Amino acid sequence: MTQTPAKKISSVLIANRGEIAVRVARACRDHGVKSIALYSDEDRNSLHVATADEAFALNGLSAAETYLDQAKILAIATESGADAVHPGYGFLSENAEFAQRVIDAGLIWIGPPPAAIRELGDKVSARKIAAKVGAPLVAGTADPVDSPDEVIAFAKEHGLPVAIKAAHGGGGRGLKVAFTIEEIPELFASAVREAITGFGRGECFVERYLDKPRHVETQCLVDMHGNAIVVSTRDCSLQRRHQKLVEEAPAPFLTQAQTKQLYDSSKAIMLEVGYVGAGTCEFLVGKDGTISFLEVNTRLQVEHTVSEEVTGLDLVREQLKIASGEAISPVDPVIRGHSIEFRINGEDPGNGFLPSLGTITKWEVPSGPGIRIDAGFDHGHTIGSHFDSLLAKLIITGATRKEAIERARRALREFEIGGLATALPFHRAIVEDPNYTEDFKVYTSYIENEFDNQIPAFSYKEEVAASKVASQKVIAEVNGHRFEVVLHSQAPAEKRHKIKSNSVAKNSGNSINSPMQGTVVKILKANGDRVQAGDLIVVLEAMKMEQALIAPKAGIIAQLGIGVGQTVSSGQMLCVIDD
Repeated sequence: MTQTPAKKISSVLIANRGEIAVRVARACRDHGVKSIALYSDEDRNSLHVATADEAFALNGLSAAETYLDQAKILAIATESGADAVHPGYGFLSENAEFAQRVIDAGLIWIGPPPAAIRELGDKVSARKIAAKVGAPLVAGTADPVDSPDEVIAFAKEHGLPVAIKAAHGGGGRGLKVAFTIEEIPELFASAVREAITGFGRGECFVERYLDKPRHVETQCLVDMHGNAIVVSTRDCSLQRRHQKLVEEAPAPFLTQAQTKQLYDSSKAIMLEVGYVGAGTCEFLVGKDGTISFLEVNTRLQVEHTVSEEVTGLDLVREQLKIASGEAISPVDPVIRGHSIEFRINGEDPGNGFLPSLGTITKWEVPSGPGIRIDAGFDHGHTIGSHFDSLLAKLIITGATRKEAIERARRALREFEIGGLATALPFHRAIVEDPNYTEDFKVYTSYIENEFDNQIPAFSYKEEVAASKVASQKVIAEVNGHRFEVVLHSQAPAEKRHKIKSNSVAKNSGNSINSPMQGTVVKILKANGDRVQAGDLIVVLEAMKMEQALIAPKAGIIAQLGIGVGQTVSSGQMLCVIDD
């Protein structure tokens, strides 16, 4: 069944949460349609609920019993009287089954047809489509692989490194890069686990991993009348754990020939599958300029904002128009200026970018020309472990890339968040790094391999000492010169003793401690086992990403009392290594 809207959209159920749900609700208001929010128990007082015109409870905590529960969402769509569903990104946004169920329920699906989601959502199928239309591709397996032995055989034939990728994945989840033959079995197993956890399916394929590649993508729009355009290119090379941290539009330092190849390939792929709506074609660009198709994201991207800023388009409103059957302009927009997005995640860049949880005790945002903030949280909100850690996006736009970076330096200094570790210190450091600001030597694993990370680990106790104090501002004037003087005093003792440390534990001595709150997904050793330094002991998962814990020394495992599926807290001792 294909979607043929018979009426204009009047009310939209937003099947998502956080900043993207806020973003969609605001676009709905601009467009003159009602927005309807959903919320988990933890999100009852969240910003997206307050922003929408109406809100309905999902009655649950985890993603599985809330934002991934198709039956609940469809029941609320009926109860609320919604005539359309916007999935945002993540969750069910690239789920063809859900898209079809929305359409079968007589609702308008604000996204591509289910068939296009299936064809492009499967990375193996997407590669075949890209090859058919002549898009550039590196060597890869034609179909999913069944075992690590097949990955090893591919690596021996085509060389290392190789990328093991979830066929139905995205956002860096289920993606592992092997640089040696020996690490392939464990990385294959980890990729399959992450794929099952994040997407419900564990199929993986393999391809050659380009040397120090840039990540470049195209924002596409296609309507029901056969018009396909590229809104802009974007560069998303600054990543950690294969997840984006900084994105910009247009992608800088590309030749006209490269840009044309990206535009032409993207349109051909979209038209080949009968795509309708907003979507993104992603590519890798090697050091030698080689371009290779990566995947298609059949949804709106987190970083759609920078494409909006350099074209003046509201991409969510464009989605609403397309879903209503309206035609888009068939001409690619003219790019004006340069825009950079900084993802403000709850994570500690001074401690391996590990997830950080807690309550926001301070929220001071920058303002001024060329500054936009898309936030899903505010002062007093709590960041839990059930969902991803994106708090807000800071989008900076200038007439040139140089001006945007200069403006970003000021805005990042003004942006202050208290109560938990955030990515802000990394962003402040990267806009001073000439490898990013001038020579543009960044690539997808630049942070892990070359970034000079001098950022100290977050300490809640130190933050309390610096900011959780009573203060009084005094205005003084000396010889006609006005001064502001702030007097600090310690917080009352009855408040101080309630403060708990939120700093991440370090593994030292004989103990292995959890560096974060998470779930145990794999245990490779047992009490009494002998290990060597570097041996993998436990794998944790938090916010859909895995963290491996290894032995810091040789010895014998003891006091291992955890089990797979158990939730552990930050700093909790998992085992000891006896001499």
